[in-house]
Amino acid sequence: MLECLKIMKVRNNAVVPKRATPGSAGIDLCACIDEGMTVPARGHALVPTGIAIELPASGLAAMIFARSGLAIKHGLGLLNGVGVVDSDYRGEIRVGIVNQSDTSYQIQPGERIAQLIVMPVICLPVIQAQSLDETERGKGGFGSTGKIW
Repeated sequence: MLECLKIMKVRNNAVVPKRATPGSAGIDLCACIDEGMTVPARGHALVPTGIAIELPASGLAAMIFARSGLAIKHGLGLLNGVGVVDSDYRGEIRVGIVNQSDTSYQIQPGERIAQLIVMPVICLPVIQAQSLDETERGKGGFGSTGKIW
């Protein structure tokens, strides 16, 4: 039997997420608000979705990504880049939206604001080490393997 992502409405007017097309990797998260919510220019807002989820295994996490249309057309992204919903979290999923444009944006009730993708995670044990193995790259970062800025 295939495992399932359980979704529970925690607000009556919540929209149960679904895939826009059969080939969509993510399911669309919608704003669960009673009236329009303004994300001010160069500001941010925390938008409720009205849903909680249960992942079928501890080796999974739900990742929340921006919607490309909102990003390209209106400058909206996620405040923290990518949201992470841990396998043991059962509270309402809320999405931190950042407006990177110079124009305020009005989120409408039921509007698709982000997408959720379930992904495997590897939970390795953490140990403190006195040294790390040497590599060709070493400590080089931020452009060290390509164009220098």
